[in-house]
Amino acid sequence: MENSKTMSASKGGKQGILMQMIPVMLCFFAMGFVDLVGTASNYVQKDLNLTDSQANLFPSLVFFWFLIFSVPTGMLMNKIGRKKTVLISLVVTAFSLIIPLTGQGYNTMLVAFSLLGIGNAIMQTSLNPLVTNLISGDKLASTLTFGQFVKAIASFLAPILAAWGATEAMPTFDLGWRALFVIYAVVSILSVAVLAATPIKEERPDRASGVGECLKLLGRPFVLLCFLGIMCHVGIDVGTNTTAPKIIMERLSLPLEEAGFATGIYFIFRTAGCFLGAFILRFMSPKLFFGISVVLMAVAMAILFTGSSLTVLYVGIAMIGFGNSNVFSIIFSQALVDSPAEKNEVSGLMIMGLFGGTIFPLAMGFAADSMGQAGAVAVMTIGVIYLLYYTIKIRKI
Repeated sequence: MENSKTMSASKGGKQGILMQMIPVMLCFFAMGFVDLVGTASNYVQKDLNLTDSQANLFPSLVFFWFLIFSVPTGMLMNKIGRKKTVLISLVVTAFSLIIPLTGQGYNTMLVAFSLLGIGNAIMQTSLNPLVTNLISGDKLASTLTFGQFVKAIASFLAPILAAWGATEAMPTFDLGWRALFVIYAVVSILSVAVLAATPIKEERPDRASGVGECLKLLGRPFVLLCFLGIMCHVGIDVGTNTTAPKIIMERLSLPLEEAGFATGIYFIFRTAGCFLGAFILRFMSPKLFFGISVVLMAVAMAILFTGSSLTVLYVGIAMIGFGNSNVFSIIFSQALVDSPAEKNEVSGLMIMGLFGGTIFPLAMGFAADSMGQAGAVAVMTIGVIYLLYYTIKIRKI
């Protein structure tokens, strides 16, 4: 009788966690909206006749706000809790997606992408630690990887929805590719409602801390290594997202509507990598899996340097997508486990590392203007080399 009650309670606990994880995973889907910036910047570049360096300002601007808002968000979580912080981020994200529907000028898009970056910086800082209230220990890396899989679905759908909007969607409203913003704005609003209605018991807030105290954590060698690793990961991610279609247009003279499918290829394999990684990490060590992933990216960079056929370039882009799919979750979980007493602060620092999404596209844009897209690939290769170095530093969880 007693065993029966214990089993029933255990079953109820698992069902409760599942019901809590569903809205959390919907938030991971909304987190993926930031990746529409690569697709959107290419369409804005075409509409406004911008140079590569001008167009790459959009993704750079999005990820600039991670530098400003990540650490303060870590402190905000200490005061109001992680769930409330995630809700704030979803509201800002929804608002950022509505703005492009009011106009399509350069300044309008700058404002929209800025708010998208602010909302995503707050979301990524608070949502990952929120998962630790539901999942802990050796299952954390695989759970965060599954969250990245859900996020990758939104990223993968962005170029498809934009192309659909550009050719077929809503001609009455004259939205074109911006139909993408309508769809994602609706999902953002739905995410707010669902998460707000879901009770989640949080840990007691970490002790109050200041910006200086948070930044001092970078003085820990392993935390700094993780911070730089995330900078390289997101630089490669945003760089491939933005540059893949340009490589194809440069070498094969295809129009954007056709070359844009390269971004879809990237996200298809990144999505598949996240999905498979959630299971692979349950039986393979993070260090081995991370090493395999980074080697794939290194080979892919060589392909992007030399490839001259559509099939070969697609193979290289797919290898980057699969290889880069689990880098974030492994590095992030390594950082959280290394500093369990400062999860909020460490989360803020790691998400601040997404500032790499500003540095890499800017450098790639200038390199592409002077050397062609091979220059952009060279910049991404620097990030891959660092991740190869980071592989030997990964610890056993």
